Amino acid sequence: MICPTCGHDNLPGNEVCSNCQHDLTPLDRPAATNRVERSLMEDQVQALKPLTTPITITGQAKVREAVALMLERDIGAILVVDDAGKLQGIFSERDLLKKVAGFDGNYERPVSDFMTRRPAAVSKTDTLAYVLHKMDGGGYRHVPVVENGKPIGVLSVRDMLRHITRLCRE
Repeated sequence: MICPTCGHDNLPGNEVCSNCQHDLTPLDRPAATNRVERSLMEDQVQALKPLTTPITITGQAKVREAVALMLERDIGAILVVDDAGKLQGIFSERDLLKKVAGFDGNYERPVSDFMTRRPAAVSKTDTLAYVLHKMDGGGYRHVPVVENGKPIGVLSVRDMLRHITRLCRE
C-alpha cells in the first residue's frame, strides 16, 4: 500500500507507514470488483423495492391463526407486534416446526409462547452486505426492517437471492 503522505510502498496489511508512521488503516478498505459486490457494499435495504410488506399479528393471536395466515399469504414468517405496532418478535416456519409441532402440538396457544423474541432487525438505510452478514451469522431466513421500532418490511433470503440474480443477468 502506497502511503499518501510520503509515497513509501508498504507491505499489504501494514497499519502504519513504515517510513513516516502515517496511519494507513482508513485506506485498507475492501473494494468492489464487480457489480454484485458493489451493490452489496453500497446499496441500502431501501433499494430492494418493493420491500415485502410485513404481515403482522399480535402475540395473543393463536398459533392456528398464524399458520392459516402464513399459508394464505404464502410466507415463511409473520412479525409479532404489540398494541402500539412495535416489533416484539417473529414467528417463522422454523418456530412452528421446532417449538410447536416438535414438542407441543397445541395450536390453540398464543403465538407469543413460541415466537422468537427481540429478533435481529435492520433499518432501511443499512447496506445489503450488513443484512447478509446478519442473516448468515444468526442463521436467519427472514429479517424485519424497522423504523422507530415499527416494522416497515421483511427481507428474506429469497429477496436477497433475487436481487443478486438480477444483477448477474444484467
